[in-house]
Amino acid sequence: MRSIRVAVVGAGPAGIYAADILTKEHAEVSVDLIERLPAPYGLVRYGVAPDHPRIKEIVKALRRVLSRDGIRFLGNVEYGTDIKLSDLQRSYDAVIFSTGAMTDRDLDVPGVDLPGSHGAADFVSWYAGHPDVPADWPLEAREVAVIGAGNVALDVARMLAKPADEQLATEIADNVHRGLALNQARDIHVFARRGPAQIKFTPMELRELSHSPEVDVIVHPEGFEIDEASQQAIAGNKGVRLVVDTLLKHVDSEPTDASRRIHIHLCQAPVEVLGEERVEGLRTEITELQGDGTVRGTGQYVDTPVQAVYRAVGYRSTQLVDLPFDQAGGVIPNAEGRVLDLDGTPIPGTYVTGWIKRGPIGLIGHTKSDAAQTVAHLLSDLDQLPVPESSDPDALLTHLADRGVEVVTWDGFERLDAHEVALGQAAGRERIKVVAREEMLRATRG
Repeated sequence: MRSIRVAVVGAGPAGIYAADILTKEHAEVSVDLIERLPAPYGLVRYGVAPDHPRIKEIVKALRRVLSRDGIRFLGNVEYGTDIKLSDLQRSYDAVIFSTGAMTDRDLDVPGVDLPGSHGAADFVSWYAGHPDVPADWPLEAREVAVIGAGNVALDVARMLAKPADEQLATEIADNVHRGLALNQARDIHVFARRGPAQIKFTPMELRELSHSPEVDVIVHPEGFEIDEASQQAIAGNKGVRLVVDTLLKHVDSEPTDASRRIHIHLCQAPVEVLGEERVEGLRTEITELQGDGTVRGTGQYVDTPVQAVYRAVGYRSTQLVDLPFDQAGGVIPNAEGRVLDLDGTPIPGTYVTGWIKRGPIGLIGHTKSDAAQTVAHLLSDLDQLPVPESSDPDALLTHLADRGVEVVTWDGFERLDAHEVALGQAAGRERIKVVAREEMLRATRG
């Protein structure tokens, strides 16, 4: 197999796994990972709550890939602004797009644009320290609605309910801790339009809701509906069974004197965000199961007073310059990773992997197998790949330098990362001192 150069646009897990598999499957390949931000890892870095330290293990594995010979990280380079497809085609035999999904999927209900109505993706980016969002976040609402039945909805609810000082042992950014310390939320209502056997929570995420002694989890019995299809789902899937069992325990548990409460409402679908000048409530329609896992509306409505709404109804990819886009599906049209033109024919040397390929579904394991499928097709196409105009491996770097783009290399990122870690450790030591001092004062007063 001939030697090739491949550009991977997007240095999140999908892009890094593609680079990993490429360099393992083809000895004569060099890969440049091109990333809009100065840091790699995508949603693993900027889409995870700070109290999820287990994600560090994934980062360690991704870091090992990026440290490997034959793979270069080129950060602070934005596709569509700093480079376009023709620039990449001049320098690389193939291009893989793995730009993921960072924006919120639309929720088409009246009032959704009122002040106080937020996309969950923006809030997640804020508490994860994403550089694209402002340093401050409005947290004045005492009653909050979270719309969605997946792990992102649970993350949002947990971050809104958990006292800020319980995050001090994590890598939470100082501005996020300051913001959460001012958080007024005391009742967080999570709304799922289907029943307990159809929601998409994972057992671990659901159990984490009740880890704080200051947070009470209340599952309302209204809507806790289990039909024959639900019974089959419970019997056939251990994860579903664990989720339903955990929800049922909360249904049967007595309320505590916790200062914050997470309410889970099942079989309620949002129909309108209420308010004149800003969010004042959420109107939901009671739904009922139809026997096949879907629901239908009953014509009965419930109004819940809230001052903020967070829409966690899914992520969506954005269209890329010079590439076709399926607006309905939110993906680049492709056949198992080969990008298809508007007439359905493959665009030579152009591929996709990750959420831009299949939509924002699945976990890390799906991302690996997805990348393997795309890479397998790329390697099977070697004889048909167009030969790039330039044989210079640094041609793109020269092009970017001519445009005044300051590229962050892997060495540059490691220096930046080490600086951030040092700042975080120093801040962490100061936080621990503050908490210890407050505990000593409380003990003295007591």
